[in-house]
Amino acid sequence: LLLILSVVAIAHAELCKPDAQNAFKVRISIKTALGDNAYAWDANEEYLFKAMVAFAMRRYSSKSTTQISNVLLCNVTDRVSFWFVVTDSSKNVTTVPGSVVEAAIRMNRNRINSAFLLSDKTLQFLKITSTLSPPVEPSTPVWLIVFGVVLCLIVAGIVFLIVSGIQKHKKKNKESTERENLEEKVEVTVTLENGLPCEVLDLKAGHINGVFPADDERFTSL
Repeated sequence: LLLILSVVAIAHAELCKPDAQNAFKVRISIKTALGDNAYAWDANEEYLFKAMVAFAMRRYSSKSTTQISNVLLCNVTDRVSFWFVVTDSSKNVTTVPGSVVEAAIRMNRNRINSAFLLSDKTLQFLKITSTLSPPVEPSTPVWLIVFGVVLCLIVAGIVFLIVSGIQKHKKKNKESTERENLEEKVEVTVTLENGLPCEVLDLKAGHINGVFPADDERFTSL
């Protein structure tokens, strides 16, 4: 049993090493991401990382039977960087092709980041390009939002036209009433002279002064 365990350990050491075939380097910046709330990277965090990689492999391929024990870590540093490989669960002496591991990581990148409260910039898979998070779709369709805005603008325009029309109509009626009142005042105006009312002269028609005789009575008849 000891001999078997020794052989397995040696085989794992050969599989997981810097720049080994199908191996990936990871660099984590917990302090940069969380500041004073940063947690320590320990064996429990390593176990969680292995579990998340195994989860990504199983989710990527429904036929995958990857276990936590199939994820190997090596060259772990205090500044939290390490290498990892995923071994074939059926043989356990060969590694899963790097292209398959990369596709699984890319597919589940957001889930892995969330597990460690990190992002693509603070949880870096150096040979795996970052993926953009899927766009957030609004609960209300965009066309419905646009339709609502246009409808509100139309209603506001109609209300503005109605209100402005009513105001103009009232202003016109007011001006007409004031004009009529002014004309009535001019017609009924009576001037006072020495306290006695005098008729207003009709400047157009003129007025005959009774003191002077008319032209046809200038001479007496014979």
